[in-house]
Amino acid sequence: MADKKTLILGATPDPSRYAYLAANRLVRTGHSIVNVGIKKGDVAGAPIEKPETIHTDIDTITLYVGPQNQPSLYDYIIKTRPKRIIFNPGTENYELQQLANAQGIETLYACTLVMLSTGQY
Repeated sequence: MADKKTLILGATPDPSRYAYLAANRLVRTGHSIVNVGIKKGDVAGAPIEKPETIHTDIDTITLYVGPQNQPSLYDYIIKTRPKRIIFNPGTENYELQQLANAQGIETLYACTLVMLSTGQY
């Protein structure tokens, strides 16, 4: 399986959160990760960064930020230029989907954990 470098937007050191579980599962399945969020700490061996540094080598952004908190991240997401954005359950946002699609970024309403467990990632 090819490494699909994944930016986890909404990363958290809280082991009860799906973003935490996804980070660990991504690493276990051979994908490199970048954790981005507002919390401090490390997840799956990678520090949590603030959404400031633009990473230009990202295959996938997997969203764990609710739509009400996404508008301030639109520029960051678009400038990152991922190949795709996965809107995990509860993060669905038609406005961001349209912005991304206009830039040629694929968007999926899916669950990263399910995609990984079924080999669809």
